[in-house]
Amino acid sequence: GAGLAIIGAAIGAGYGNGQVIAKTIESMARQPEMSGQFRSTMFIGVALVEAVPILGVVIALLLVFQ
Repeated sequence: GAGLAIIGAAIGAGYGNGQVIAKTIESMARQPEMSGQFRSTMFIGVALVEAVPILGVVIALLLVFQ
C-alpha cells in the first residue's frame, strides 16, 4: 500500500512536470518577449505539481506507522 502511494505520486508528478515544462517551452518559442512571465508561471506550476508527491510520502508514512 505505501509503496504504491509513493510510486503513483512519483509517476504523476513526473508526467505533470513534463507537461508543464513542455508547454512553457512551446509558449516561449511562440512569444519570446513573454519568456520571463512564462518562466515565473512555470515555477509556480511545478511547485504545485510537486506538492502531490509530498502528500504521497505523508500518506505512505501514515500507512507504514499505523
